[in-house]
Amino acid sequence: MHVGIESINVYGGQTYMDVRTLFEARGLDLERFGNLMMEKKAVGLPCEDGITHAVNAARPLLDRYSEAEKQRIELVITATESATDFAKSMSTHIHKYLGLSRNCRLFELKQACYGGTAALQMAASWIKSQASPGAKALVLAADTIMLETPDAQGGAPNKFSYAEPSAGVAGMAMIVSDNPAVLTLDFGANGYFSYEVNDVCRPSTKGDAGDPDLSLLSYLDCLEGSFASYISKVDGADFQNTFDYLAFHTPFAGMVKGAHRKAMRTFTKNVKPHEIDSDFQRRVMPSLKYCVQVGGVYSATLYFALCSLLDNIPELDTPKRVGMFSYGSGCASEFYSGVITPTSQAEIRSMKIGEALANRYSLSMAEYDKLLRQSAQWEFGVNNKEVDIQPFYDIYKKHFEGKGYLVLKGVKDFQREYAWS
Repeated sequence: MHVGIESINVYGGQTYMDVRTLFEARGLDLERFGNLMMEKKAVGLPCEDGITHAVNAARPLLDRYSEAEKQRIELVITATESATDFAKSMSTHIHKYLGLSRNCRLFELKQACYGGTAALQMAASWIKSQASPGAKALVLAADTIMLETPDAQGGAPNKFSYAEPSAGVAGMAMIVSDNPAVLTLDFGANGYFSYEVNDVCRPSTKGDAGDPDLSLLSYLDCLEGSFASYISKVDGADFQNTFDYLAFHTPFAGMVKGAHRKAMRTFTKNVKPHEIDSDFQRRVMPSLKYCVQVGGVYSATLYFALCSLLDNIPELDTPKRVGMFSYGSGCASEFYSGVITPTSQAEIRSMKIGEALANRYSLSMAEYDKLLRQSAQWEFGVNNKEVDIQPFYDIYKKHFEGKGYLVLKGVKDFQREYAWS
């Protein structure tokens, strides 16, 4: 029995900030700008959170299902590091607004940016077990980021760094089943590599903390370690020749380019620099087209890369194998693989992800800083507060009103209240 991703969609929000403009406004070193290989970062509005991101990614998938098909979704797993409650899973709200059956398991998991892959593999194993033949699982990954806010005069935040230009917000949803039209997993072909390291963590609602240099080294170490684990399980696996394409967790595209170069030098003998660059352009670059437009979006990022790959490689006429690397700070990592087909490409292109990203609103620097201040009012634990859309009404009117997106209306007695725009 084949198992994998039946369908997948991503939601990159309705607004973005140009990364070069942000670099210049913050007075960051432009010599470092090119190394990021980033263009835009997705920015959330106060009426958006992880729940709305997840639902807005999932709804286009479920709208194509009959009620009988929706009833076969018996497992909903949400991966996030932006939870809205210490006890209650975001999956409960997502389950409600997607109108799913009550005969369903709901829960949330956390392991930084690896969470989405953990959820996928858990769901795939459940499907493979045939505990409920014909059932489907809904896997979601959604995150927001709370940055330090600008001062009252609209100046720079009290604390900012090179992490700000790369941190985005987004949602991802996938259906996992025994009808893997998008990605058939090479079941059992999984290499793991994990250990405790304090590279990046999120100890408060004010954003990430840690050591970005240590995080880079840990990422590279885990790529090498997880692929070594993979080849110990898969006879004859070769980094250069086994995979037609590669997709990596992408905090920023420049990090992926460096990781690919390191892996080629480690696992491929006598490879020349121009061969590494050619390999990167052919096998990896298509996966980055969407990542450079949203930024690092945590456990949804690898799946933005997969969607980007399918949308941007040449027309498929035969099945192709994709090697995938997932990393989460702290740290946990996995290298696994799967097979894509012409049907996979058709499924992704039907979601029109590139068109949605292209139609987002471009924020000015003043609008961006204003949104940071407004969003700061909605940090974890807020209560008895309504979302005031007037400060961003023009954006809301054009990009939300009448479009049928789920939006946050407010919080009353700690219960989050949502509505369709």
